[in-house]
Amino acid sequence: MEEIIVAPVIIFMVLVAPIWLILHYRSKRQVSQGLTEEEYIQLSELSELADKMSERIKTLEAILDAEAPEWRNQA
Repeated sequence: MEEIIVAPVIIFMVLVAPIWLILHYRSKRQVSQGLTEEEYIQLSELSELADKMSERIKTLEAILDAEAPEWRNQA
């Protein structure tokens, strides 16, 4: 009965645990390195798009406030 439990534990310790640890610490190292140059450029572009969208929303809200003052209460 003990042989049935010992074999999977040995296989886990020899094969699975080292791979698991390597992948874990590799992902930790990548996170600690921060953004790559490509990711930083993409983040900057997304930030610019978000700013433009925010301005558009403000403009649309101003137009709606002028033309249909009760539009906010219709929700």
